[in-house]
Amino acid sequence: MVLLDNIKTEILTYEEPLEEMGKSLDLENKGKRIEELEMEMEAPGFWDNPEKSNNLMKELRGLQGIRDSYKKLKEQFEDILTLIEMGAEETDESYADEVQAEADSFKETFENMRIANLLNGEYDKCNAIIKLNSGAGGTEANDWVSMLYRMYLRWAEKKGFAVEVLDYLEGDEAGIKNATIQINGLNAYGYLKSEKGVHRLVRISPFNAQGKRQTSFASIDVMPDIEEDLDIDIPDEDIRIDVFRSSGAGGQHINKTSSAIRITHFPTGIVVQCQNERSQYQNKDKAMQMLKAKLYLIQKEANAEKLSDIRGEIKEIGWGSQIRSYVLQPYTMVKDLRTNAENTNTTAVLDGDIDLFINEYLKWSNRRPDSAT
Repeated sequence: MVLLDNIKTEILTYEEPLEEMGKSLDLENKGKRIEELEMEMEAPGFWDNPEKSNNLMKELRGLQGIRDSYKKLKEQFEDILTLIEMGAEETDESYADEVQAEADSFKETFENMRIANLLNGEYDKCNAIIKLNSGAGGTEANDWVSMLYRMYLRWAEKKGFAVEVLDYLEGDEAGIKNATIQINGLNAYGYLKSEKGVHRLVRISPFNAQGKRQTSFASIDVMPDIEEDLDIDIPDEDIRIDVFRSSGAGGQHINKTSSAIRITHFPTGIVVQCQNERSQYQNKDKAMQMLKAKLYLIQKEANAEKLSDIRGEIKEIGWGSQIRSYVLQPYTMVKDLRTNAENTNTTAVLDGDIDLFINEYLKWSNRRPDSAT
């Protein structure tokens, strides 16, 4: 059957890339590490140190997930070839449709795994902390932040990731002035680091009675949630700690007492806030952890260009500094200005369908000479 021959020809083009993926995953050494961890788990006193044991369990699950996913992918590849051979004498077109569906599933899984294999940065596996800030424009800009806020919540929901609201300040009339959320899931930072920068919206403003087209800006800062205690010295005179009353939407996530913490770091101008935890001390610890993580990342960078890349808030939130444009009128288009990735289905994008932009960014950044960040 011609259809089956075409499917076979296409699938066989994945044979060599599949083998190369297996080599790049270093499955042999991962298998050895899995055996070491399993033996360590069986040793007496393994659970005496809960923090250490939990970290080792997390490492084990991650390694097993990679091994099992690749094994399943390779089995799927072989099963498709077997199905094609079995169907060589078939004249029923529906059989070819079933094989094509299986081939499409394989290609999608292969691409997702190939992209995940690009997440090899030092902090890519960490949870992600996203800070959203509105640019100039008042209510219009605040509404744009609320749209982006929803977009990232929907993306996290589709991925099965958990979300914590760390800080939230409503706009005076509508929308959100600024918010900080933590998205918890494997490789959350690795995926979402692509979102750091200024996002531009063009639309007919719902807040303009004359129905004029409006351009709004919002900045997104993304950092990994580095759990270990970082050896960063922060002199008391370099920071100011403000205590204020929690505010804004957030329901049970926001504890509306005078326990919210804002820390300003004078040398860098970095400001971090947390109002999610139940006590002032917990909020202070979380805010200090965020500040240390940002300072640690800055120290790891070798030049001013990389410094500004880490600290997205250094760039002006306005014209000429955006990484992505979302145009709703007079036509519909979302375009990433770094990779040129485009999607005309703006409704889907704003509903959390941003994997195209994330994946293209990962491929683009891994081709860059400075992609070690």
